[in-house]
Amino acid sequence: MNEWIDIQKDEQHVAREREKGRALRKSAWWQRQLNQGVCHYCGKQVGGAALTLDHVVPVARGGCSKRGNVVPACLDCNQKKACLTPAEQILADLEERGKL
Repeated sequence: MNEWIDIQKDEQHVAREREKGRALRKSAWWQRQLNQGVCHYCGKQVGGAALTLDHVVPVARGGCSKRGNVVPACLDCNQKKACLTPAEQILADLEERGKL
């Protein structure tokens, strides 16, 4: 699915937002998210140590490192999502199920 996505990212934006993401991971808010231990995408209880910070709208696609755009995700879901936007995730899921 990802082969058709032409990503022309702004390197300065990506660097700036990744720095904000590193700061956000140190916040008490993010620690509370991890302590819940639940993946945002699959809903599985995996524990805080197995969760990563994932941008709902990827930074490379113009997303920001703010509370409303970051979620805890297990490694499998994070890798499966890659650089997809939420709409593209829905389309990929429908395609995978054979409903497209």
